[in-house]
This record gives sequence, C-alpha cells and structure tokens, in this order.
Amino acid sequence: MSDSSSSAESDRIELSVPAGASGRIDRYLAEALTDSGLSRSVLQELIKEGSVLVNGGKVKIRYGVEEGDRVVISIPEPESDIPGPEAIPLSVLFEDDDLIVVDKPPGLVVHPGSGNSSGTLVNGLLYHCEGRLSALADPDRPGIVHRLDKDTSGCLVAAKSDVAYESLVAQFSGRETGKVYFAVTHRVPANASGSIRNQIGRHPVNRQKMAVLEHPAGKEAITDYEVVNSDDSGKWALLKCLIHTGRTHQIRVHLKETLHCSILGDPIYGAKGKDLTKVDRLMLHAAKLSLRHPVSGEKMIFEASLPEAFTPFLAVSPGSE
Repeated sequence: MSDSSSSAESDRIELSVPAGASGRIDRYLAEALTDSGLSRSVLQELIKEGSVLVNGGKVKIRYGVEEGDRVVISIPEPESDIPGPEAIPLSVLFEDDDLIVVDKPPGLVVHPGSGNSSGTLVNGLLYHCEGRLSALADPDRPGIVHRLDKDTSGCLVAAKSDVAYESLVAQFSGRETGKVYFAVTHRVPANASGSIRNQIGRHPVNRQKMAVLEHPAGKEAITDYEVVNSDDSGKWALLKCLIHTGRTHQIRVHLKETLHCSILGDPIYGAKGKDLTKVDRLMLHAAKLSLRHPVSGEKMIFEASLPEAFTPFLAVSPGSE
C-alpha cells in the first residue's frame, strides 16, 4: 500500500496505517512491506515476540488495523554463526600452546549446530583458552579436528595453533591416531573378540541414523573389539573397542548391526523395550587417545578414567596399556 508513510533503519520500521486499510495486522504488514524482505511468517513471529507495537502497545496476530494506527517494528539483529566464550566447566587432561585435551562429559555437544547454538564444548574452550583456538576450521567449530557424539564421554583433542590443526587433521585422516573406547552392550557377542570391517553410510530411509551398507555405498569402517567382562546370564557385556576409522556412529552401528549387541542407553540404536539393565546415559566412553605432538613429534597418550556409571560392569578394572 503505497500511501503508507514509512521510515526504516537497520533494525526498526515505522509506518502509519492509511485510510481504507483494514484486516489482520500480519496480513496488512505483509502487503505494506513487500519490499522489506519480511515474509508473513516472519512478521507473525515478530508479533508473537512483542517486537511489533501498535500505538505503543503489543497486539495479537488477529488484531485488525485501523486508520491512523502507528506501527513500529523492531527487527532483532541476526544471530551470529560465530560462537562466543561461555564459562562451561571443563576437565582438562593436557594443555600447552598448541593443543588441549579434555575429558568430555556425556550430554555435551561438541560444537554449535541446529538446535544447539550455545552451551557447547566449543563455547567452553573459547572461554578457557581465551579465544586462542585455531581458526582454520569452520567458523562455528574453531580448533575442532574430531568429534565425539553428544552422549559419548571421554578424550577429545582440540587445536590451539594453526600448526597443530594441520598436523592433527592429517593424523586423524591418515589413521595415525589411536582411539580406544569402552562400551557396555545389551547381550554378549558370540565371539570374545574380533574385527569388524564393512561400509557405513547414511541410512537409506531414516536419515537421522547411520547403517551398514553394501559396497560401494558408504565408507570403510574398521573396529576391533574384545569382551572384557560379561554377565553370567548373558544380559550384558563390557567391550573394549579399538577403531581404525572415524565414521559417524561407527561403534554404535557396528555393535548393533554386526554383533547384534546394541549399546546400553543408546537412544537411537538401543534395544527399545528390551534393555533389562537400567542406565541413565549412553554407555560409550573414549578412554584413550594417542597421537604425535604437532610440534615436537613426541608420541603422547591421554587417558580418561571410566565414569562411575561403568563401575557396576567391572569385575576388575580394564587398566591401561
């Protein structure tokens, strides 16, 4: 409606409703502001949030505009894709000028993403390291060279310097690092030890899951496993897993689909309705990480002790190697 008078700044739009205008405010604004880039759905959200005032007061979406109404729309600044520092407690296993290794707790997302714009490990690292993380990675994941699932705990390394970032990325992609996990499964594998080697990729139907696929689909995934302890009645087993590749959900998929022993507490691949052992977390822990120091070349081994949740499944401590 061209007879509306309007003035706009970067975050504020003001207009006066002209004679003859009528209808719901969201519909009226969508028509009056066709050149603003604000869709009707966005305007509805702004009205719900109280960012649209009519004659100085908040209104409902169903409000009918009247001649002379003064409308002020406050447009919030777009959220930055760059994470900021947050005072999130971290359990630091090692730190120097080039890298930092932490024992990530279960439930902590590694970096911001859909549904997790803050409160991540990256936010905590930025605070702890005072912003000194390598910027060679994507802007929303500074310093991150590998990841652990949200519900997995244990060793995770991040790069503070660019030299460290390049070296660690090369080590992970070149399969030079060592990664040992412990998992507690529903049921006991048929064999006490073995090696699983197949292809893993996105599930063809459920895109939230990964699955074992027939070659040439997917990417090669290799997991060695060993039963450390098990229940006499076969209800559960404690497994030590050595992974040679780092595919998304690799251990969870291999234990579920190849060994038919899903990890206890797994919300995606777990044995729903059949989990006889009650746990309050995914029973998967990254216990050991070995790598070369990116500057000195020294071989380094980091260990994160098994969390208390694993204690009931230990006859004796698995120890370290």
